[in-house]
Amino acid sequence: MQAARPRTQARYNYAFVNQPEFNAAAACTGAAAPVLIVDMAARRHARRRHKGLPVNPRLDLLQPYPFEKLRALFDGVTPSPAHAPISFGIGEPKHPTPALVREAVRASLDGLASYPATAGTLPLRHAIAAWLQRRYGLPSVDPATDVLPVAGSREALFAFAQTVVDASRASDAGGPPVVLCPNPFYQIYEGAALLAGAQPYYVNSDPARHYVCDYGTVPHDVWARTQLLYVCSPGNPTGAVLSLDDWREIFALSERFGFTIASDECYSEIYFDECNPPLGALQAAHALGRGFERIVMFSSLSKRSNVPGMRSGFVAGDASILKRFLLFRTYHGSALSPVYQAASIAAWGDEQHVCDNRRQYVEKFGTVTPMLADVLDVTMPDAGFYLWARVSRTGLDDCTFARRLYADYNVTVLPGSYLARTAHGANPGRDYVRIALVADSAECVEGARRIVQFCQSL
Repeated sequence: MQAARPRTQARYNYAFVNQPEFNAAAACTGAAAPVLIVDMAARRHARRRHKGLPVNPRLDLLQPYPFEKLRALFDGVTPSPAHAPISFGIGEPKHPTPALVREAVRASLDGLASYPATAGTLPLRHAIAAWLQRRYGLPSVDPATDVLPVAGSREALFAFAQTVVDASRASDAGGPPVVLCPNPFYQIYEGAALLAGAQPYYVNSDPARHYVCDYGTVPHDVWARTQLLYVCSPGNPTGAVLSLDDWREIFALSERFGFTIASDECYSEIYFDECNPPLGALQAAHALGRGFERIVMFSSLSKRSNVPGMRSGFVAGDASILKRFLLFRTYHGSALSPVYQAASIAAWGDEQHVCDNRRQYVEKFGTVTPMLADVLDVTMPDAGFYLWARVSRTGLDDCTFARRLYADYNVTVLPGSYLARTAHGANPGRDYVRIALVADSAECVEGARRIVQFCQSL
């Protein structure tokens, strides 16, 4: 094995022995950069013997998070001092927090003197149930049994797999339980599956289907072992939205094989056609005349209301599953602060600030997308605040594109291969970059102008 070069080396590319699937995603080689070989087995051994402490061996299955990979990619790079930094890398909303939320927080500070209930307050559950009925046209949502506030959807998406996956249950097909997820995907799905003792199975997004997964490619024996399916609509990073026919297929598979559906709908309120909001899982179930059996949807105020620091969201759907999830979270979960519960009631009860938020995204995407389409293969997404741009026509792969753009123009984008895994002979994120248009309009336009200039300079 090639010895690791010292950390004083100016630039590195990273190759990971014993993890070929990570190499395919992360070891994008630049022309001038040497390769740093990282022995993952040695890293795991070092962690295990650290201070002699026992650890959960499943932790060793976790891969570096995309932003850790990005830091490694940028290691040793000094961006051009001629340009102020612009980050399109992290999907953190930057629009102002609504005044009504700030006021609700200030008015509720006395709540800091009380422990919160894991199940949330009844007024908050009523506010969530009412919003679900308004937004999705649902005839009835029981606030006592059909909804559960959570401390952000990230925590809930992870904890949910620990609740519904039974690693001890042998399937007729043999092998460990399977958790299916889209590819590329929100990395929490994979970590949740691995730590629940399941095997992740990646269903590649299909550009020919507008980046919707083709579940017809999944073998029967995999479906037979599947206990949980993560669905993300609108998708991260693609922005793809599932149609009623897509949901019909998913529900039929769930009924046939008995797995639970976890529908991540955190981007549902950022879309570009006011007459055509994204279809949700519970809405689709109602439209198809079925109940909420084996369906749980996840939503959040972070993107909808520009309050990522509140970590406020909810889950809704199958009451029998939510009852077990509440039991799990009673021991594991972080209950939402009484202050933030009060602020969440205000946020879920108001739509004007959400409409104002959408208008800002419509303006940014309407301006930036055609600018970038002159130099990259990119189109308006169905929803969400990401552009999923193919960079192949520049002659660079996604990692080299991101590294050189950062070095030359101080603009950060996220390589698409960092958000995906090599599966079925391909990494569906390769040669794409994710561009998060979360800053104000002027900054987004300036960032796009620099990307255009960079591409034209190649």
